[in-house]
Amino acid sequence: MRYDTVIIGAGMSGLSAGVRLAYYEKKVCILERHTTIGGLNSFYRLRNRNYDVGLHAITNYAKPGTKNGPLSKLLRQLRMTWDDFDLCPQLKSSIVFPGVRMQFTNDFSYFQDQVIHSFPAQADGFLRLLKRIDEHDPLNLDRVAVSAREVVSEYIRDPLLVDMLFCPLMFYGSATPRDMDFSQFVIMFKSIFYEGFGRPFEGIRQILKRLVKHFKSLGGQLRLRAGVQQIRQKDGMATSVVLDDGSEIEADHVLSSAGAAETMRLIDPTASIVRPVAGDISFVESISVLDCEPSALGHQDTIVFYNNAPEFRYERPVDPIDLRSGIICSPNNFDYAQPLEDGRIRITALAEPDYWMNLPAEDYVAEKARWNERIIESAISHLPDFRSHVIDTDVFTPRTIRRFTGHDNGCVYGAPEKFVNGQTSLKNLYLCGTDQGFLGIVGAMLSGITIANRYLLK
Repeated sequence: MRYDTVIIGAGMSGLSAGVRLAYYEKKVCILERHTTIGGLNSFYRLRNRNYDVGLHAITNYAKPGTKNGPLSKLLRQLRMTWDDFDLCPQLKSSIVFPGVRMQFTNDFSYFQDQVIHSFPAQADGFLRLLKRIDEHDPLNLDRVAVSAREVVSEYIRDPLLVDMLFCPLMFYGSATPRDMDFSQFVIMFKSIFYEGFGRPFEGIRQILKRLVKHFKSLGGQLRLRAGVQQIRQKDGMATSVVLDDGSEIEADHVLSSAGAAETMRLIDPTASIVRPVAGDISFVESISVLDCEPSALGHQDTIVFYNNAPEFRYERPVDPIDLRSGIICSPNNFDYAQPLEDGRIRITALAEPDYWMNLPAEDYVAEKARWNERIIESAISHLPDFRSHVIDTDVFTPRTIRRFTGHDNGCVYGAPEKFVNGQTSLKNLYLCGTDQGFLGIVGAMLSGITIANRYLLK
């Protein structure tokens, strides 16, 4: 069978690209190696409870009916409604470093006041930085990468404020140790601070299921358990994909959300071509199920980005887990009309991929349990001690991420070098998703749409 476009990966970017193409009556097939959809942002059921993978919150929140902004644009491009996403706003989040706590909501003026109150000597520089952010076009697909730390340091002289601004943005979207591209900084700054956080009451499964239903209603085909082992080529063009079962599918175009290094390996498994360097920023996440709402214990924050060390070090750690910093998220602390089925606390920290990849199977479960205790202990100074209320736990590691995404090193945000224009060495093979460069859930979806619009709908 031949298609106009074959899409590798049924994550947010692949599904969104599929919807966009199918709407214009393109013959599209999305191929997914696993038994479920979502990629980095999926869901699962364990011991009769639903869990989200990856989702703390959806950035770029906007109130229903908003005419401008990324979320509004996304819904228009997909021909979907606000009810399809059904986002509820965050209550309040915090950035906590030694001696300083800054809070933010989905009202940017509140955060701006927090920065100026906490760092009065940096007020003028911060306002000038905001002007620079407003004037920058981060969606220019022909842009050149520039160090965000160098740009921000032109305006803000206090290294503590610099670190506090970078902490949430890097945890939520940087593939680069200790830094990020300024365009990525602008995208994440706007999505987190200007627009803010929201979450569907039913979690990420609600958006994924709506995307799949919409895609299929437009005539698109989704195939699960259909991993791609090779992209065949001739004369600089992709001609077909070969699946794990040996079957072959021909297509005029191939769009891959598998990652740059991973996609190049599908073109040439022998490594005779130069491949992009895979990213190595990965995480461990501890998920605790409670017998009560976190608010009942006095924890009101939606998300806490914390750093317990004198400096914030965002990099691949030497130890199995970097206990100096992390993210605390309570999915309960959004503005829902009714409570969730149970209380949750999620704690995320940087992880050393090789340690978790190479653990013997007989040691893996015990090590997850041991480090889970240490993660909670390192974070407990930033929320009430909830440990006596835990009724169930789960932990995922870089090993889990690699298993369900295929990403080298279990990397979450892809390679440090982005393929912003989506082009590869083959004229009709394009990249979308994390290695194209639009990050976050809304960003990933816009990535698939943008590449589809630019190359596949001409």
